[in-house]
Amino acid sequence: MKSVFFISHGSPMMSIDESIPARHFLSSWKDTVLPQRPKAILMISGHWDTQEPSVNVVDRNDTIYDFYNFPKPMYQLKYPAPGAPELAKRVKELLLASGFKRINEDTKRGLDHGAWVPLMFMYPEADVPVCQLSIQSNRDGTYHYNLGKALAPLKEEGVLILGSGSTTHNLRDIHFGNAPVPSWASEFDTWLKDALLEGRYEDVNHYDERAPHAKKAHPWPDHFYPLHVAMGAAGVNAKAKLIHHSWTNGTLSYSSYEFTKDS
Repeated sequence: MKSVFFISHGSPMMSIDESIPARHFLSSWKDTVLPQRPKAILMISGHWDTQEPSVNVVDRNDTIYDFYNFPKPMYQLKYPAPGAPELAKRVKELLLASGFKRINEDTKRGLDHGAWVPLMFMYPEADVPVCQLSIQSNRDGTYHYNLGKALAPLKEEGVLILGSGSTTHNLRDIHFGNAPVPSWASEFDTWLKDALLEGRYEDVNHYDERAPHAKKAHPWPDHFYPLHVAMGAAGVNAKAKLIHHSWTNGTLSYSSYEFTKDS
């Protein structure tokens, strides 16, 4: 795999709402973004947050419905992708070798909606093995960048490293209908795009100090840290490319990025 990706998964409503533009972007994934079939997928979702890094070690992934008071059809969707226990062991091996002291194995956890909702459009056959790696919201951007850096060898082993979160994620300030994008959201989103496309990864690692409206865009960092993991896995000289950009609910950006290292 030459590239590492970060996708903004936005609202779980994407699973049933055909009007969400990012849904169509993800549905075209194999045709327009990554025709090469990965051997396995390592998913880093903002919805699995643990004190220490954890990997799920399962033979078959259950579908986790970690959202509440949504339409009933959403709770009937299934994404029974195979697990990737060998990949989980490899992730653990790489992280331990890079100085991470403890990596936990979860033998029961399946895929949360930050993983299975986008994957059901990207790989609808659910036939690519998936392993999930947790984030640690009690740590910072640099920590997650280094986590990704340790995982870089997986690219040469046919593994698709995929961060899934949101470039803006303030659930206390979302709107319904065709609400305009407020200035704080667009200014943060634009700052991030410029920083990534200009290769200013250190600025992104320290976004909480350097980005406009950082605390408003991310009151909690869990949905932003998958981006840092993707950046780290891609490498310091990787080139970022914006591969999708849209908004819903006024403040939810679906900006998604590809990181490719010059060969």
